[in-house]
Amino acid sequence: MKKLILGGVTAAVLMALSSAAMANFVEGKDYTVVQNPGKVEVAGKLEVREFFWYGCGHCFSLEPHMQAWLKKIPKDVNFVRTPAAMNKVWEQNARGYYVSEALGVRKRTHLPLFHAIHDNGQQIFDQKSQAKFFTKYGIPEAKFNSLYNSFAITAKVAQANKLAQQYQLTGVPAVVVNGKYVVQGDDGKVVKVVEYLLNKERKAK
Repeated sequence: MKKLILGGVTAAVLMALSSAAMANFVEGKDYTVVQNPGKVEVAGKLEVREFFWYGCGHCFSLEPHMQAWLKKIPKDVNFVRTPAAMNKVWEQNARGYYVSEALGVRKRTHLPLFHAIHDNGQQIFDQKSQAKFFTKYGIPEAKFNSLYNSFAITAKVAQANKLAQQYQLTGVPAVVVNGKYVVQGDDGKVVKVVEYLLNKERKAK
């Protein structure tokens, strides 16, 4: 009986310590507050938006942590992945991302593209190299190229840039919580800060 009581006390203490640790996340150190908050895409849901670039080593390091979190994402949260297009090189990969999305292969190509670049050293950054990469997933180069500079893809890239400017991003990875907070980093702490901010938003409702 004593062991059970002690076990319960230990669990309670650990939970209290965990909550205390989460409460220690502070503005300006662990996250920043957006001066001009953005609107969420799905009304009634909290939003987590990740800005990334396929060539970014820090984005690649963060990806496993985000993938693990996505497997247990709360039902009241909508996750949005946004390819950063803040310079000409990044824009080329952003266009490729949106083409893969338009052609329905994004879920199958997202991680393989990351690994091809960072594990295999492949330089898949321009239109030609991306078109070749996507042929492995049944997308003819001509089809990829026909969409790459299309109005629809250009509009999505413009929207991604508009959001990056609104959130005053200077680099990636950057995770924006509910259009109000920006969390940066490349390890598991990012997810913990995101969860802390989501709880903060839930309490504010």
